[in-house]
Amino acid sequence: MRWDGQRADDDVALPGLALGGFQRSVRTPEFQGVTFHEVLARSALNRVPEASAMPFRWTVNPFRGCTHACAYCFARPTHEYLDLDAGRDFETQVVVKTNVVEVLRAELGRRSWAREAVALGTNTDPYQRAEGRYGFMPGIVDALVRARTPLSILTKGTLLRRDLPLLASAAEHVDVGVSVSIAIGDEALQQQLEPGTPTPRARLELVTAVREAGLACGVMVAPVLPWLTDGRDELDDLLRRLRDAGATGATVLALHLRGAVKPLLLDWLRTHRPELVVRYERLYRAGAYVPREYSRWLQERVRPLLVRHGFDRPAGHRDGRAPVRPGPAAAEMAPTLF
Repeated sequence: MRWDGQRADDDVALPGLALGGFQRSVRTPEFQGVTFHEVLARSALNRVPEASAMPFRWTVNPFRGCTHACAYCFARPTHEYLDLDAGRDFETQVVVKTNVVEVLRAELGRRSWAREAVALGTNTDPYQRAEGRYGFMPGIVDALVRARTPLSILTKGTLLRRDLPLLASAAEHVDVGVSVSIAIGDEALQQQLEPGTPTPRARLELVTAVREAGLACGVMVAPVLPWLTDGRDELDDLLRRLRDAGATGATVLALHLRGAVKPLLLDWLRTHRPELVVRYERLYRAGAYVPREYSRWLQERVRPLLVRHGFDRPAGHRDGRAPVRPGPAAAEMAPTLF
């Protein structure tokens, strides 16, 4: 449902939306400081480049931009294609594809559609708060199931609870993967780095709810931030809490800082952890990714912890219950998938 009577001033229209499809800009007191730019999308399905290592070839993203406002978000540079910045604009200028369900149904109805897996949550979160007003996801899931298309969802949004009955029903007809992103166990740090997201406790409760609905639930412990969340005790505690919540898998990935995300995170460090700025500059001096030495160090640190908490076994076997469908395969989500 779109928000009648909340049209914003004309001067907020996005330069990058002049290509066509722009309907209107909307502001509402419920989302202070945020403008939603409603557009008519030409397509809903986005093809993943063949050269990508992703375990899926197609994605759907109802939104561009995200009010979760995670300081490290890899998707931030995609806003630059709209002539907006990857910082504050990404968090406050959100593009909404109001016809995404209708367009998706049409695309899935083509004879050429091969029923390849479709991933949701690869760029911006489909269960960010605005989904509560627009309500795209039930229609998207229904369209995929009717087209006998397997799907996976990765989210930080506890709004996923609303659709658990639908997803459990969908899993009777197609493969359904559900994963929750929980990168930070410490709530104070989480609120600083991910100010628009549900708390770690709320997301752990979401994992339990997914399991109680009869679905597997993997957790992306990503990104791991050097010197902030890569301590042995911190990782051990978070993995223990994931185990206790019923997670069927855990994937641990180090932070990468592509494009505009690097200076943005360095600015965050200057404000909150200035003593780490020089260390981050050195660690990421060669590019977006941590050096191989750090990757190996992190893998060696995490491996025994995964074993300790039972995450080294196939999903569905950790707690002795029958195997269930796994969540989406672990991989870094490329920022070009929008």
